Amino acid sequence: MATRKPPLPVILDQITQFLPRINNWSVCDSFCITLKIAAQYPSEFWDFFQPLLNSQEEFTLRFVLVMLLDYYINDEYIDSLFPLFDRITHQGYYVKMALAWAISMCYVRFPAQTTLYLQNNRLDDFTYNKSLQKITESHSVSAESKKIIRSMKRNWRRIKVCPFSQPKL
Repeated sequence: MATRKPPLPVILDQITQFLPRINNWSVCDSFCITLKIAAQYPSEFWDFFQPLLNSQEEFTLRFVLVMLLDYYINDEYIDSLFPLFDRITHQGYYVKMALAWAISMCYVRFPAQTTLYLQNNRLDDFTYNKSLQKITESHSVSAESKKIIRSMKRNWRRIKVCPFSQPKL
């Protein structure tokens, strides 16, 4: 006996109910890859993601980014992804890593558009540099392109100030 899939609104509601239960990257990424229905309803899922982009929950944001990476790096959505990426300001490590991963995959599939984005974006230094690193780690990127990408790295230093130390006079 064949089982029927629930209607899309029910599926979206089930996703909404499950999101607060995601507490690590593995569950998040595994969940995303099972949601192949997103490929059948790209505009409905796109609309579903929009309010989630305002979430302060680290794994909710990672969920959206991994879904974008899995199902939306294509001709129809590539130019819409970059403004969304610039909206992400969450400081969570797993958000930053998913964002860098998504940008690197954009570069693999759309190097010209992604290069333009990398030249003018609002990414924090860590995420920007991690994106470049992930691009250069890809086996799909030429050695010449990797050299160019490496030259785009932002130089930044962490300034560590110990509240208990006093400067010597």
